[in-house]
Amino acid sequence: MDLDFDKVGGLIPAIIQDNITHKVLMLGYMNAEALYKTQETGKVTFYSRTKQRLWTKGEESGNFLNVISIKEDCDRDTLLIKVNPVGPVCHTGADTCFEEENKEDIMFLKYLQQFIEIRYKEMPEGSYTTSLFQSGINRMAQKVGEEALETVIEACNGTDDRLVYEAADMLYHLIVMLTSKGLSIEDLATELQKRHKK
Repeated sequence: MDLDFDKVGGLIPAIIQDNITHKVLMLGYMNAEALYKTQETGKVTFYSRTKQRLWTKGEESGNFLNVISIKEDCDRDTLLIKVNPVGPVCHTGADTCFEEENKEDIMFLKYLQQFIEIRYKEMPEGSYTTSLFQSGINRMAQKVGEEALETVIEACNGTDDRLVYEAADMLYHLIVMLTSKGLSIEDLATELQKRHKK
């Protein structure tokens, strides 16, 4: 990265964003040394303007910010760092420094997709997901059909709680099947976006 640290007296702002929920968690400042340490350790390290030293977020609390990606802006004087946070981010105990709850349930589907993709690559023993991949596409498709039927039954004659439960089962098995075909729920979102008319 060819960043312009000189523009703001040796420091550049670093926007910290949750990789899953996309919530902005906090803003800190980095000098070149802090950025190097962040890249080296995989944990966000800032330069404290009050203490005049480097500090790794979570060094006392254990609430580290584990780095997923680092991007510079078009002017090369600001960073966007996507992280997986461990615990609350703000020193007040809040999820974010903007007093927002760091929760976006719909984004769990993205996490689940990534988790299932890892299962597909690693195939750990004893995993139900692994057993589905090993059973082959016909069995995976059959499971989607079974769960879809159970979802329909609950929609017609069951309770809302059971409908949600069965629909979640169906969605999980659908993601597994898509993953085995090299596809993802993002592909479904793209298709639905194409069809959408304002």
